[in-house]
Amino acid sequence: MSSSQNVHMFICARVIAGMGIGFVNSIIPPWISELARAHNRGFHFGIVFIGNYLGIVIAYWLNYGVKDTGYEFIWRFPLACMTIPSLFIVTTVNFIPDSPRWLIANGRREEAIEVLAKIRGDLTLHDPGLKAEVEQLEAVVELSHHKRNSYINMATGRYSGSLHLGRRVWMGFGMQQMQQWTGIMAIATYSPTIFSNAGFSPAKVAWMSGLCNSFGPVGTLLAAFHVDKLGRIRSLMVGYSLQGISLVLTAILLRVGELQSDPAKTAQFGAASSSMVYIFLIIFSTFTMVPCWIYPTEIWPQEIRARGFAYTILGCCGVTTLVIPIMLSRLGWITFIVFGVFNIIAMPITYFIYPETNGRTLEEVNLLFASDSLLVSKNVTEYNRMVAEAGGNVAVAERRLLDTVNAAMAETVAEVASSSDQNSIEGKENVGVSHTEHVNVLAEKLQ
Repeated sequence: MSSSQNVHMFICARVIAGMGIGFVNSIIPPWISELARAHNRGFHFGIVFIGNYLGIVIAYWLNYGVKDTGYEFIWRFPLACMTIPSLFIVTTVNFIPDSPRWLIANGRREEAIEVLAKIRGDLTLHDPGLKAEVEQLEAVVELSHHKRNSYINMATGRYSGSLHLGRRVWMGFGMQQMQQWTGIMAIATYSPTIFSNAGFSPAKVAWMSGLCNSFGPVGTLLAAFHVDKLGRIRSLMVGYSLQGISLVLTAILLRVGELQSDPAKTAQFGAASSSMVYIFLIIFSTFTMVPCWIYPTEIWPQEIRARGFAYTILGCCGVTTLVIPIMLSRLGWITFIVFGVFNIIAMPITYFIYPETNGRTLEEVNLLFASDSLLVSKNVTEYNRMVAEAGGNVAVAERRLLDTVNAAMAETVAEVASSSDQNSIEGKENVGVSHTEHVNVLAEKLQ
């Protein structure tokens, strides 16, 4: 992009870069969830998103630093600088271990054991706990070849029975869509427009926008320490409620400022509305962003986590970036009321449909979606029933669930095959009858 000679070359490079970002976003979260343990998975995600936000902050301040340079340098130089982290990753990625699940799936069992021993605290290769985890991974890999695990069958829920894979696909997609419609894109991307509407000068708008993005790593650091204690769902509920309030207050302050005839009072209300932008970003990065990315990796069993999370990535490719400029120009301050309402709507959806996954092992997650009902209460009741019937042993309960689903699928396949055979026989008989009738008609015509 930095060396583009025309708009066509720039767009082509942007598409390629977008594909690369899509791959990275689809790979990193599942990889982290497979390496981390259940009790501190949220902390690891928080650390990753601190790095993510730091990249955004560096990119912004880099743009701010060259804002007064020449026309081409002002956009070519920042884009060229972005190749430095990419080159660093290319040269160091081979030092990062592959997922133990992937290693076992590709016949590299010994290497998988070594990686697990290292990341679990330098255990010996004969540690009983390590052996149990390896055996579990081998069972997971064996399950990955099941017919229900194809992309199409996952999206439709075909052959998944009480596992309800289709439901989980759309839950992950929906959570990312809810994140997009919280108003974060309006705040993060169009904060300069907000500050300009509040009456600040262009120079002040520029550094205020950079400062706004700089609050992100702080909130993400706080999230790393609380998300495993507070839980995913409670964290989201806090985030949505506070975000909704801050957005409504932003809208009110902007509107009241517009109605003031005294420039001094207009500036005061503009400063107040701008402060809400910073508050929103802190709330979002502390309570909303990290859970929205952790949760969709935790609702999948290990054998299909990467595939399931790929559907989640589709959910973050929304239309908000395209419609926000139109909303700000047409609706003005009402835009923030709209996003505030979306936050309020997201609360009951999250509370009643999304079961808590915090502290759950990735192997027991299937039990949380075994009920035919969408409601969390029904799924938790079903979870408790299955675990109780298994004598409190989660592994036994999951094994029974999988056996039930597999038996039901085998029965369905057998019925389909039997029906197909019957139709084939009837088809042959019908062909025979039609042929006889046709011969008789020809014979009558010849006579």
